[in-house]
Amino acid sequence: MPGETDLRRLLIDMRPELNPGRYVFTTVAGGIPPGVTPVVTVAELEGLTLVLRQEDAEAAGLGYNYVAGWLVLRVHSALDAVGLTAAVAQELAGAGVSCNVVAGFHHDHLFVPYEAADRAVELLEALSRRCAAGVA
Repeated sequence: MPGETDLRRLLIDMRPELNPGRYVFTTVAGGIPPGVTPVVTVAELEGLTLVLRQEDAEAAGLGYNYVAGWLVLRVHSALDAVGLTAAVAQELAGAGVSCNVVAGFHHDHLFVPYEAADRAVELLEALSRRCAAGVA
């Protein structure tokens, strides 16, 4: 089934869901250390970025300086959909919440400051309701 491309439909159906736990961004020069199971990896010239549970990073001795909550937008967004990331980022930015977005094949994943994660869900649910009511 192809993903949704209509921005209004994406916003109405996004259903943000907060995964339990604290997640951190770290980087390693080589491969993924033994015993570490990242939820996201990004290969960069400077090294391999890993997003993983905070306790896994600490157990592996990996440093980090950002602790995040992990939200999943449950709508199946198409990779070529236009505007979802911008609308979500604008909504969160308006409330002073930073957001790091990773696109998966089926869903968009948002990493927000851990202490703001519940608030981010509330903000996105409110945006969804406004779109459904034709107000946004």
